[in-house]
Amino acid sequence: MSRSTLTVTDNRTGQSFELPIEHGAVRAEQLTERSASDESPGLIVYDPGFVNTASCISSITSVEARPGVLAHRGYLIEDLVEHCTFVEVAYLLIRGELPTEAELDAWKQEISVRKFVHENVKSFIQGFRYDAHPMAMLAASVGALASFYPDAGQIDDQASRDFQILRLLAKLPTLAAYAYRHGTGQPFVYPSDELSYTGNLLSMMFRMSELQYQVEPRRERALDVLLIVHADHEQSAAATAVRAVGSNHVDPYAAVAAGVYALSGPMRGAADSRTLAMLRRIGKLENVSAHLERVKRGDELLMGFGHWVYRAPDPRANILRRQLDELYADRPASPLLAIADELARQAAEDDYFVSRAIYPNVDLYSGLTYEAVGIPDAMFGVMFALARSAGWIAQWLEMVLDPEQTTVRPRQLYVGAEQRKFVPLADRR
Repeated sequence: MSRSTLTVTDNRTGQSFELPIEHGAVRAEQLTERSASDESPGLIVYDPGFVNTASCISSITSVEARPGVLAHRGYLIEDLVEHCTFVEVAYLLIRGELPTEAELDAWKQEISVRKFVHENVKSFIQGFRYDAHPMAMLAASVGALASFYPDAGQIDDQASRDFQILRLLAKLPTLAAYAYRHGTGQPFVYPSDELSYTGNLLSMMFRMSELQYQVEPRRERALDVLLIVHADHEQSAAATAVRAVGSNHVDPYAAVAAGVYALSGPMRGAADSRTLAMLRRIGKLENVSAHLERVKRGDELLMGFGHWVYRAPDPRANILRRQLDELYADRPASPLLAIADELARQAAEDDYFVSRAIYPNVDLYSGLTYEAVGIPDAMFGVMFALARSAGWIAQWLEMVLDPEQTTVRPRQLYVGAEQRKFVPLADRR
Protein backbone atom coordinates (compact mmCIF):
# COMPACT_ATOMS: atom_id res chain seq x y z
CA MET A 1 0.00 0.00 0.00
CA SER A 2 1.44 3.37 -1.01
CA ARG A 3 2.18 5.87 1.77
CA SER A 4 1.08 8.66 -0.59
CA THR A 5 -2.54 7.55 -0.71
CA LEU A 6 -5.66 7.83 1.41
CA THR A 7 -7.71 4.68 1.96
CA VAL A 8 -11.44 5.37 2.09
CA THR A 9 -14.03 2.84 3.24
CA ASP A 10 -17.69 3.47 2.52
CA ASN A 11 -19.40 1.74 5.44
CA ARG A 12 -22.72 1.81 3.61
CA THR A 13 -21.42 -0.56 0.97
CA GLY A 14 -18.25 -1.96 2.49
CA GLN A 15 -16.31 -0.75 -0.56
CA SER A 16 -12.72 0.45 0.04
CA PHE A 17 -10.52 2.34 -2.39
CA GLU A 18 -7.33 4.40 -2.42
CA LEU A 19 -7.01 8.03 -3.46
CA PRO A 20 -3.59 9.47 -4.38
CA ILE A 21 -2.36 12.34 -2.21
CA GLU A 22 -0.73 15.16 -4.16
CA HIS A 23 0.61 18.32 -2.47
CA GLY A 24 -1.15 17.25 0.74
CA ALA A 25 -4.55 16.98 -0.96
CA VAL A 26 -6.86 14.50 -2.63
CA ARG A 27 -8.80 15.36 -5.74
CA ALA A 28 -12.53 15.70 -5.13
CA GLU A 29 -13.46 14.29 -8.54
CA GLN A 30 -11.56 11.09 -7.75
CA LEU A 31 -13.51 10.69 -4.52
CA THR A 32 -16.73 11.07 -6.51
CA GLU A 33 -15.68 8.72 -9.30
CA ARG A 34 -14.33 5.99 -7.03
CA SER A 35 -17.37 6.04 -4.72
CA ALA A 36 -19.92 6.00 -7.57
CA SER A 37 -22.00 2.93 -8.23
CA ASP A 38 -25.10 1.92 -10.18
CA GLU A 39 -27.19 3.04 -7.21
CA SER A 40 -25.30 6.21 -6.27
CA PRO A 41 -23.71 9.05 -8.27
CA GLY A 42 -20.81 9.17 -5.77
CA LEU A 43 -19.79 11.29 -2.84
CA ILE A 44 -19.15 15.01 -3.04
CA VAL A 45 -17.42 17.25 -0.51
CA TYR A 46 -19.55 19.64 1.57
CA ASP A 47 -17.44 22.63 2.62
CA PRO A 48 -19.32 25.89 3.39
CA GLY A 49 -17.16 28.85 2.41
CA PHE A 50 -14.63 26.46 0.82
CA VAL A 51 -12.48 26.94 3.92
CA ASN A 52 -10.93 23.46 3.54
CA THR A 53 -11.07 23.20 -0.25
CA ALA A 54 -8.16 24.04 -2.55
CA SER A 55 -9.57 25.51 -5.76
CA CYS A 56 -6.25 25.83 -7.55
CA ILE A 57 -2.57 25.06 -7.55
CA SER A 58 -0.68 28.33 -7.14
CA SER A 59 2.94 29.46 -6.93
CA ILE A 60 2.24 33.12 -6.11
CA THR A 61 1.77 33.53 -2.36
CA SER A 62 2.12 31.25 0.66
CA VAL A 63 0.68 31.85 4.11
CA GLU A 64 1.83 29.70 7.03
CA ALA A 65 -0.65 29.78 9.88
CA ARG A 66 1.36 28.79 12.96
CA PRO A 67 4.67 30.61 12.45
CA GLY A 68 2.80 33.58 11.00
CA VAL A 69 4.73 33.70 7.71
CA LEU A 70 3.77 35.49 4.49
CA ALA A 71 5.89 35.04 1.37
CA HIS A 72 5.50 36.02 -2.29
CA ARG A 73 7.18 33.70 -4.81
CA GLY A 74 9.28 32.41 -1.88
CA TYR A 75 10.43 35.83 -0.65
CA LEU A 76 9.44 36.80 2.91
CA ILE A 77 7.25 39.88 3.16
CA GLU A 78 9.73 41.41 5.64
CA ASP A 79 12.53 41.25 3.03
CA LEU A 80 10.32 42.64 0.27
CA VAL A 81 9.25 45.59 2.44
CA GLU A 82 12.83 46.35 3.41
CA HIS A 83 14.32 46.22 -0.08
CA CYS A 84 11.57 46.77 -2.67
CA THR A 85 9.01 49.26 -3.88
CA PHE A 86 5.42 48.30 -4.61
CA VAL A 87 6.05 48.44 -8.36
CA GLU A 88 8.89 45.93 -7.94
CA VAL A 89 6.70 43.62 -5.85
CA ALA A 90 3.97 43.87 -8.49
CA TYR A 91 6.53 42.72 -11.08
CA LEU A 92 7.49 39.80 -8.84
CA LEU A 93 3.88 38.71 -8.32
CA ILE A 94 2.92 38.97 -11.99
CA ARG A 95 6.13 37.92 -13.74
CA GLY A 96 7.28 35.37 -11.15
CA GLU A 97 10.79 36.67 -10.50
CA LEU A 98 12.38 39.81 -9.11
CA PRO A 99 13.38 42.11 -11.99
CA THR A 100 16.87 43.06 -12.96
CA GLU A 101 17.65 46.77 -12.91
CA ALA A 102 17.01 47.02 -16.65
CA GLU A 103 13.77 45.04 -16.39
CA LEU A 104 12.55 47.22 -13.54
CA ASP A 105 13.35 50.43 -15.45
CA ALA A 106 11.44 49.14 -18.47
CA TRP A 107 8.51 48.04 -16.27
CA LYS A 108 8.32 51.48 -14.65
CA GLN A 109 8.44 53.17 -18.03
CA GLU A 110 5.69 50.96 -19.46
CA ILE A 111 3.47 51.79 -16.46
CA SER A 112 4.35 55.49 -16.52
CA VAL A 113 3.25 56.07 -20.12
CA ARG A 114 -0.17 54.52 -19.40
CA LYS A 115 -1.18 56.55 -16.31
CA PHE A 116 -3.67 58.79 -18.12
CA VAL A 117 -7.27 57.74 -18.62
CA HIS A 118 -9.60 58.72 -21.45
CA GLU A 119 -11.39 62.02 -20.85
CA ASN A 120 -14.70 60.16 -21.04
CA VAL A 121 -13.67 58.22 -17.93
CA LYS A 122 -13.48 61.54 -16.09
CA SER A 123 -16.99 62.32 -17.26
CA PHE A 124 -18.11 58.89 -16.12
CA ILE A 125 -16.79 59.49 -12.60
CA GLN A 126 -18.28 62.98 -12.53
CA GLY A 127 -21.66 61.39 -13.20
CA PHE A 128 -21.74 59.88 -9.70
CA ARG A 129 -23.47 61.66 -6.84
CA TYR A 130 -21.17 63.86 -4.80
CA ASP A 131 -21.55 61.53 -1.81
CA ALA A 132 -21.11 58.23 -3.68
CA HIS A 133 -18.74 55.85 -1.91
CA PRO A 134 -15.30 55.88 -3.56
CA MET A 135 -15.25 52.06 -3.65
CA ALA A 136 -18.39 52.07 -5.81
CA MET A 137 -16.81 54.62 -8.14
CA LEU A 138 -13.57 52.64 -8.35
CA ALA A 139 -15.29 49.32 -9.08
CA ALA A 140 -17.51 50.83 -11.77
CA SER A 141 -14.73 52.76 -13.46
CA VAL A 142 -12.36 49.75 -13.48
CA GLY A 143 -15.03 47.64 -15.15
CA ALA A 144 -15.74 50.43 -17.63
CA LEU A 145 -12.12 50.54 -18.81
CA ALA A 146 -12.73 47.47 -20.99
CA SER A 147 -15.02 49.53 -23.19
CA PHE A 148 -12.06 51.68 -24.23
CA TYR A 149 -9.87 48.78 -25.39
CA PRO A 150 -11.24 46.56 -28.20
CA ASP A 151 -8.58 43.94 -27.48
CA ALA A 152 -9.46 43.65 -23.78
CA GLY A 153 -11.19 40.30 -24.22
CA GLN A 154 -8.34 38.66 -26.11
CA ILE A 155 -7.13 36.85 -23.03
CA ASP A 156 -5.49 34.01 -24.99
CA ASP A 157 -3.17 36.45 -26.75
CA GLN A 158 -0.05 37.16 -24.70
CA ALA A 159 0.61 40.58 -26.19
CA SER A 160 -2.96 41.68 -25.43
CA ARG A 161 -2.75 40.30 -21.88
CA ASP A 162 0.47 42.20 -21.28
CA PHE A 163 -1.11 45.44 -22.45
CA GLN A 164 -4.15 45.00 -20.18
CA ILE A 165 -1.93 44.23 -17.17
CA LEU A 166 0.13 47.36 -17.69
CA ARG A 167 -2.98 49.46 -18.24
CA LEU A 168 -4.60 48.22 -15.05
CA LEU A 169 -1.52 48.83 -12.90
CA ALA A 170 -0.99 52.27 -14.41
CA LYS A 171 -4.57 53.56 -14.35
CA LEU A 172 -5.79 52.27 -11.00
CA PRO A 173 -4.01 55.03 -9.00
CA THR A 174 -5.51 57.61 -11.36
CA LEU A 175 -9.01 56.17 -10.92
CA ALA A 176 -8.53 56.00 -7.14
CA ALA A 177 -7.42 59.62 -6.96
CA TYR A 178 -10.25 60.79 -9.22
CA ALA A 179 -12.80 59.01 -7.02
CA TYR A 180 -11.38 60.86 -4.02
CA ARG A 181 -11.30 64.26 -5.75
CA HIS A 182 -14.87 63.86 -6.99
CA GLY A 183 -16.06 63.12 -3.48
CA THR A 184 -14.34 66.20 -2.11
CA GLY A 185 -15.56 68.46 -4.93
CA GLN A 186 -12.05 69.24 -6.15
CA PRO A 187 -10.83 69.34 -9.75
CA PHE A 188 -8.98 66.30 -11.04
CA VAL A 189 -5.18 66.39 -11.07
CA TYR A 190 -3.43 64.83 -14.03
CA PRO A 191 -0.64 62.28 -13.46
CA SER A 192 2.95 63.50 -13.40
CA ASP A 193 5.96 61.95 -15.12
CA GLU A 194 8.27 63.37 -12.46
CA LEU A 195 6.99 61.33 -9.51
CA SER A 196 7.11 57.72 -8.37
CA TYR A 197 4.08 55.43 -8.51
CA THR A 198 3.19 56.23 -4.90
CA GLY A 199 4.27 59.85 -5.05
CA ASN A 200 2.10 60.34 -8.11
CA LEU A 201 -0.89 58.90 -6.25
CA LEU A 202 -0.36 61.36 -3.39
CA SER A 203 -0.03 64.22 -5.86
CA MET A 204 -3.24 63.33 -7.72
CA MET A 205 -5.09 63.12 -4.40
CA PHE A 206 -3.74 66.10 -2.49
CA ARG A 207 -2.16 68.61 -4.88
CA MET A 208 -3.84 72.01 -4.73
CA SER A 209 -2.54 75.19 -6.36
CA GLU A 210 1.21 74.54 -6.12
CA LEU A 211 3.12 74.38 -9.40
CA GLN A 212 4.82 71.15 -8.38
CA TYR A 213 3.70 68.80 -5.63
CA GLN A 214 6.41 68.17 -3.04
CA VAL A 215 6.18 64.60 -1.77
CA GLU A 216 7.20 64.14 1.86
CA PRO A 217 9.55 61.12 1.77
CA ARG A 218 8.29 59.44 4.96
CA ARG A 219 4.69 59.72 3.77
CA GLU A 220 5.57 58.36 0.36
CA ARG A 221 7.48 55.42 1.84
CA ALA A 222 4.75 54.60 4.36
CA LEU A 223 2.11 54.45 1.64
CA ASP A 224 4.40 52.28 -0.49
CA VAL A 225 4.80 49.89 2.45
CA LEU A 226 1.02 49.78 2.91
CA LEU A 227 0.64 48.81 -0.74
CA ILE A 228 3.30 46.10 -0.43
CA VAL A 229 1.84 44.44 2.68
CA HIS A 230 -1.61 44.35 1.07
CA ALA A 231 -0.46 43.27 -2.41
CA ASP A 232 -1.63 39.64 -2.18
CA HIS A 233 -2.76 37.19 0.45
CA GLU A 234 -3.31 33.85 -1.23
CA GLN A 235 -6.92 32.76 -1.97
CA SER A 236 -8.79 35.45 -0.05
CA ALA A 237 -12.47 36.04 -0.72
CA ALA A 238 -11.64 38.84 -3.16
CA ALA A 239 -8.99 36.79 -4.99
CA THR A 240 -11.51 33.94 -5.21
CA ALA A 241 -14.03 36.39 -6.69
CA VAL A 242 -11.45 37.44 -9.29
CA ARG A 243 -10.77 33.82 -10.21
CA ALA A 244 -14.44 32.85 -10.22
CA VAL A 245 -15.45 35.71 -12.52
CA GLY A 246 -12.29 35.28 -14.58
CA SER A 247 -13.02 31.57 -15.08
CA ASN A 248 -15.74 32.59 -17.53
CA HIS A 249 -12.97 34.04 -19.76
CA VAL A 250 -13.95 37.64 -19.11
CA ASP A 251 -11.46 40.46 -19.63
CA PRO A 252 -9.19 41.32 -16.68
CA TYR A 253 -11.01 44.60 -16.01
CA ALA A 254 -14.22 42.72 -15.20
CA ALA A 255 -12.31 40.24 -13.04
CA VAL A 256 -10.50 42.96 -11.07
CA ALA A 257 -13.75 44.93 -10.69
CA ALA A 258 -15.21 41.80 -9.06
CA GLY A 259 -12.32 41.88 -6.60
CA VAL A 260 -13.04 45.53 -5.77
CA TYR A 261 -16.70 44.74 -5.15
CA ALA A 262 -15.70 41.80 -2.93
CA LEU A 263 -13.55 44.14 -0.84
CA SER A 264 -16.32 46.72 -0.47
CA GLY A 265 -18.11 44.81 2.29
CA PRO A 266 -17.46 45.35 6.03
CA MET A 267 -15.87 41.92 6.57
CA ARG A 268 -12.71 42.83 4.69
CA GLY A 269 -12.21 46.13 2.91
CA ALA A 270 -13.65 48.15 5.80
CA ALA A 271 -11.94 46.19 8.58
CA ASP A 272 -9.19 48.77 9.12
CA SER A 273 -11.66 51.67 9.33
CA ARG A 274 -13.77 49.66 11.78
CA THR A 275 -10.63 49.05 13.84
CA LEU A 276 -9.87 52.75 13.86
CA ALA A 277 -13.46 53.46 14.94
CA MET A 278 -13.02 50.98 17.82
CA LEU A 279 -9.84 52.72 18.96
CA ARG A 280 -11.66 56.05 18.91
CA ARG A 281 -14.51 54.61 20.98
CA ILE A 282 -12.08 53.28 23.58
CA GLY A 283 -10.64 56.77 23.72
CA LYS A 284 -8.23 56.40 26.65
CA LEU A 285 -5.65 53.92 27.85
CA GLU A 286 -7.53 53.35 31.09
CA ASN A 287 -10.52 52.08 29.08
CA VAL A 288 -8.62 49.23 27.39
CA SER A 289 -9.13 46.62 30.12
CA ALA A 290 -12.87 47.28 30.28
CA HIS A 291 -13.15 46.94 26.52
CA LEU A 292 -11.37 43.57 26.56
CA GLU A 293 -13.70 42.36 29.30
CA ARG A 294 -16.70 43.32 27.17
CA VAL A 295 -15.14 41.39 24.30
CA LYS A 296 -14.82 38.30 26.47
CA ARG A 297 -18.47 38.60 27.51
CA GLY A 298 -19.50 38.79 23.86
CA ASP A 299 -20.72 42.40 24.16
CA GLU A 300 -18.04 43.88 21.86
CA LEU A 301 -15.95 42.88 18.87
CA LEU A 302 -12.16 43.07 19.03
CA MET A 303 -11.31 44.57 15.68
CA GLY A 304 -7.73 44.30 14.45
CA PHE A 305 -7.24 40.90 16.08
CA GLY A 306 -7.60 37.32 14.87
CA HIS A 307 -7.40 36.04 11.32
CA TRP A 308 -8.98 33.45 9.04
CA VAL A 309 -5.57 31.85 8.46
CA TYR A 310 -2.93 33.01 10.94
CA ARG A 311 -2.72 31.28 14.32
CA ALA A 312 0.17 33.54 15.30
CA PRO A 313 0.76 37.30 15.07
CA ASP A 314 0.24 38.61 11.55
CA PRO A 315 3.72 39.55 10.21
CA ARG A 316 2.22 42.55 8.44
CA ALA A 317 1.11 44.05 11.76
CA ASN A 318 4.71 44.13 13.00
CA ILE A 319 5.86 45.76 9.77
CA LEU A 320 3.28 48.56 9.99
CA ARG A 321 3.96 49.10 13.69
CA ARG A 322 7.59 49.84 12.85
CA GLN A 323 6.48 52.06 10.00
CA LEU A 324 4.42 54.15 12.41
CA ASP A 325 7.53 54.79 14.50
CA GLU A 326 9.22 56.18 11.39
CA LEU A 327 6.22 58.32 10.49
CA TYR A 328 6.08 59.83 13.96
CA ALA A 329 9.84 60.27 14.33
CA ASP A 330 9.61 64.07 14.16
CA ARG A 331 6.07 64.74 15.44
CA PRO A 332 3.80 63.61 18.26
CA ALA A 333 2.23 60.21 17.69
CA SER A 334 -1.52 59.75 17.51
CA PRO A 335 -2.88 58.90 20.99
CA LEU A 336 -4.75 56.02 19.32
CA LEU A 337 -1.42 54.29 18.68
CA ALA A 338 -0.85 53.91 22.43
CA ILE A 339 -4.33 52.40 22.77
CA ALA A 340 -3.61 49.89 19.99
CA ASP A 341 -0.32 48.94 21.64
CA GLU A 342 -2.01 48.50 25.01
CA LEU A 343 -4.69 46.29 23.48
CA ALA A 344 -1.95 44.13 21.95
CA ARG A 345 -0.01 43.97 25.23
CA GLN A 346 -2.98 43.02 27.39
CA ALA A 347 -4.34 40.51 24.88
CA ALA A 348 -0.93 38.83 24.71
CA GLU A 349 -1.01 38.36 28.50
CA ASP A 350 -4.59 37.08 28.66
CA ASP A 351 -5.12 33.34 28.27
CA TYR A 352 -8.60 33.96 26.85
CA PHE A 353 -7.08 35.45 23.69
CA VAL A 354 -3.85 33.44 23.58
CA SER A 355 -5.65 30.08 23.90
CA ARG A 356 -7.87 31.07 20.98
CA ALA A 357 -4.91 32.25 18.87
CA ILE A 358 -6.32 35.78 18.76
CA TYR A 359 -3.33 37.94 17.90
CA PRO A 360 -2.99 41.36 16.23
CA ASN A 361 -3.62 41.36 12.50
CA VAL A 362 -2.70 43.89 9.84
CA ASP A 363 -5.82 46.00 10.49
CA LEU A 364 -4.72 46.98 14.00
CA TYR A 365 -2.10 49.30 12.52
CA SER A 366 -3.11 49.78 8.88
CA GLY A 367 -5.86 52.30 9.64
CA LEU A 368 -3.49 54.21 11.92
CA THR A 369 -0.87 54.23 9.16
CA TYR A 370 -3.33 55.47 6.53
CA GLU A 371 -4.45 58.18 8.96
CA ALA A 372 -0.84 59.23 9.61
CA VAL A 373 -0.25 59.46 5.85
CA GLY A 374 -3.34 61.67 5.51
CA ILE A 375 -5.68 59.19 3.82
CA PRO A 376 -9.29 59.66 5.01
CA ASP A 377 -11.28 56.70 6.34
CA ALA A 378 -13.56 56.46 3.29
CA MET A 379 -10.51 55.83 1.08
CA PHE A 380 -9.02 52.95 3.10
CA GLY A 381 -10.81 50.33 1.02
CA VAL A 382 -9.75 52.03 -2.21
CA MET A 383 -6.10 51.95 -1.14
CA PHE A 384 -6.50 48.30 -0.19
CA ALA A 385 -7.99 47.49 -3.61
CA LEU A 386 -5.24 49.44 -5.37
CA ALA A 387 -2.62 47.39 -3.53
CA ARG A 388 -4.40 44.08 -3.99
CA SER A 389 -4.77 44.68 -7.73
CA ALA A 390 -1.21 43.43 -8.21
CA GLY A 391 -2.12 40.12 -6.59
CA TRP A 392 -5.46 39.92 -8.39
CA ILE A 393 -3.76 40.38 -11.75
CA ALA A 394 -1.23 37.67 -10.85
CA GLN A 395 -4.03 35.33 -9.74
CA TRP A 396 -6.04 36.04 -12.90
CA LEU A 397 -3.01 35.45 -15.14
CA GLU A 398 -2.08 32.21 -13.36
CA MET A 399 -5.65 30.97 -13.80
CA VAL A 400 -5.72 31.86 -17.50
CA LEU A 401 -2.48 29.94 -18.10
CA ASP A 402 -3.45 26.90 -15.99
CA PRO A 403 -4.80 24.14 -18.31
CA GLU A 404 -6.61 22.50 -15.36
CA GLN A 405 -8.72 25.54 -14.57
CA THR A 406 -12.29 25.60 -15.82
CA THR A 407 -15.44 27.60 -15.23
CA VAL A 408 -16.15 27.78 -11.50
CA ARG A 409 -19.31 25.79 -10.87
CA PRO A 410 -19.58 24.43 -7.29
CA ARG A 411 -21.92 21.57 -6.43
CA GLN A 412 -24.65 21.88 -3.81
CA LEU A 413 -26.53 19.65 -1.39
CA TYR A 414 -30.19 20.11 -2.25
CA VAL A 415 -32.47 19.84 0.81
CA GLY A 416 -35.63 21.41 -0.63
CA ALA A 417 -38.99 19.88 -1.52
CA GLU A 418 -39.25 16.74 -3.62
CA GLN A 419 -41.03 16.88 -6.97
CA ARG A 420 -44.52 18.29 -6.50
CA LYS A 421 -47.61 18.48 -8.67
CA PHE A 422 -48.25 21.96 -10.05
CA VAL A 423 -51.46 23.63 -8.84
CA PRO A 424 -53.05 26.27 -11.11
CA LEU A 425 -53.46 29.72 -9.57
CA ALA A 426 -57.28 29.48 -9.35
CA ASP A 427 -57.04 26.23 -7.37
CA ARG A 428 -54.48 27.34 -4.76
CA ARG A 429 -55.77 27.75 -1.21
